[in-house]
Amino acid sequence: MKITVLGAGAGGTAVAFDCASHGHQVRLFDFEQFPGNIATIASQGGIKAEGDIEGFGAIAYSGHDIDAALQNAELIYVVGPAYSTEPFGAVVAGKLTAGQTVIVTPSSCGGALAFKRAAGLDVDDDAVRVAETSTLHYAVRLVEPGKIRVFLKLIAGNLLAALPNTHTQDILDLIDDVYPSMEPADSVLQTSLQNANPIIHPAVTLSNAARIEMTGGDFLFYEEGVSDSTGRLIEALDNERIAIGKKLGITVLPDPEMGMRQGYMLENNYGSGYRKAPGFLGIGAQPQLDHRYLHEDVGYGLVFMSGLGRQIGVATPGMDAVIQVASIVMARDYRAEGLRTPDTLGIADRSAEALSAL
Repeated sequence: MKITVLGAGAGGTAVAFDCASHGHQVRLFDFEQFPGNIATIASQGGIKAEGDIEGFGAIAYSGHDIDAALQNAELIYVVGPAYSTEPFGAVVAGKLTAGQTVIVTPSSCGGALAFKRAAGLDVDDDAVRVAETSTLHYAVRLVEPGKIRVFLKLIAGNLLAALPNTHTQDILDLIDDVYPSMEPADSVLQTSLQNANPIIHPAVTLSNAARIEMTGGDFLFYEEGVSDSTGRLIEALDNERIAIGKKLGITVLPDPEMGMRQGYMLENNYGSGYRKAPGFLGIGAQPQLDHRYLHEDVGYGLVFMSGLGRQIGVATPGMDAVIQVASIVMARDYRAEGLRTPDTLGIADRSAEALSAL
């Protein structure tokens, strides 16, 4: 199959490597402001990987020309933080053709909706099939340009939903050789809510704010950053996320339970469960607070979840508190910025019942 990956960060590089190592022809794109990894992959002809999946994956094209990247693409992966989804949607606007499939991975809360709006596609238009996943299928970091370390490729617990959801199973069948453990979700709201990054990353980051600033992040994010009290904060946010899902008639699993299914965790709790999680071992903290763990996971994730809760009448005091504290710490107003909300996604006028039907 001819596959295009938009996004050459650690996640996009992992997707490109995995697809290439399964025999697919892969073309990789990123914007010109992110040249390093793209250039190295082009010069060495592919991607090196070590860890849970390893080897060398040949890449047919690696560059900044979107037309060259999309050449004959049957399947397009959009891989990156939440703030990359709309730019990737905009750069392919008018270039997608009927019969193509797009997968936004991870959703990062409303990814398929955001991509469709940016690409100029109607929510219910299925000439181009658009789907999203609840999480990235890997715990992965860039070791150096052109090389990744994969701490874990998920063994289960990554959900996929198409928009509209009538195409979910067809898309799962399409990617089964690379992602046989991917599971169907009821809707894109289930995939969006099952994303636990906004529940975990801001809580751990704010609990360790002084340590991050004073040491430049010289500690292990999960093993040393998640104390029992930090775990209680994560749990409070998780309970609110689950309550939003319940009001929508959507099953949202507690994160430790999902983490055990995915292969990240061995214990079903919010403290030592993260500290001792094999999938998180060795992952260092970010070097500064100015990082996606706040900008993405608060500005896009928690703001979206809190707004969705308000829309359907579910209180989110813990999320609201974290949004406020993060805004103070970072000297910006994440809620006022409204980077991703029910309104920006075009679903603010829908009832809980209508939202459940997405």
